Amino acid sequence: MIYVSLIVAMVAAILLTPLVKRLAFRIGAVDAPNYRKVHARIMPRLGGLAIFGAFLIGIAVLRPDNQYMLAIILGATVIVITGVLDDMYEISAKAKMLGQLVAAGIIVFYGGIQIENINLPFTDEGTLAFGALSIPLTILWIVGITNAINLIDGLDGLAAGVSTIALITLAAMAFIMGNGFVLAVAAILAAGTFGFLFYNFHPAKIFMGDTGALFLGFMIAVLSLLGFKSITVVSFIVPVIMLGVPISDTFFAIVRRLRMKKKWSDPDKSHLHHRLLDLGFSHRQTVLIIYGIAMLFGLFAIIFSMAKIWGAILLITVILVVIELFVEVIGLAGKNYRPLINFVRMFK
Repeated sequence: MIYVSLIVAMVAAILLTPLVKRLAFRIGAVDAPNYRKVHARIMPRLGGLAIFGAFLIGIAVLRPDNQYMLAIILGATVIVITGVLDDMYEISAKAKMLGQLVAAGIIVFYGGIQIENINLPFTDEGTLAFGALSIPLTILWIVGITNAINLIDGLDGLAAGVSTIALITLAAMAFIMGNGFVLAVAAILAAGTFGFLFYNFHPAKIFMGDTGALFLGFMIAVLSLLGFKSITVVSFIVPVIMLGVPISDTFFAIVRRLRMKKKWSDPDKSHLHHRLLDLGFSHRQTVLIIYGIAMLFGLFAIIFSMAKIWGAILLITVILVVIELFVEVIGLAGKNYRPLINFVRMFK
């Protein structure tokens, strides 16, 4: 039945997207070009509604029996409504944040999904319980990942492709860990998002908009929590590695804006995809390069999950050094940000 639901979800996305495109033009959910955008014409941007619809259809076919399913659908519905309103009316950042907090609250309080404790390696302490901090930490994770996916949605097919890769990685991890529910839900969502990519890859005929970016970020955040609910310090890093592209892009965007004495939430045109475009890569090449980076992160996450403690520490050290070097070379945190390169040059 899982294979049938995957095919149904993908076909549903392919059939729903043209309908959503016409709806977007009718209700004014369009994206006009400006100095921060790379497209030169007005584009419909309600595509995430097709992904959400395909996901619901796939779930209806599979009908997974799980205590968290209703909370996930309710939270996702709130997120999608928030995204639709933003795609139509460009609501304020505070209003979008409110929608995300309500959706996260449904997951935490109604669904009962929380980061409760971490098992500590190298110590005799056993388990570190978060206690009262478990609720704010869980909400912070959901809101953070939701916005991280939204921030990379700057090129045709970029957020959809990176999200699909992350969902496939998550499904693979769930298969390894024997978590059938996360495997099924992540796979169905990946199938629906892949179907949408037929219209969203460069040159795009429709954008997913905040409806899609917020929905995908929310779902990836929640599914990663379910996949790693009983966690160690090492395995807690797995979803962070898996989402390396959006998390690192968000982190260095904040670093960049703080260094330039701007608000951390101020938009700019120096994200990863902008920097690669500035280096001379074409639109399609930039998207494919970031796909490749996302796949590497996914592979690292799987290797990391199976490594022994010292091997995991070595791997994360190498990953952090490579990320820092890459960031400095392309100027992701600012053109004059080169601490590692300058440190190496001291020994020459």
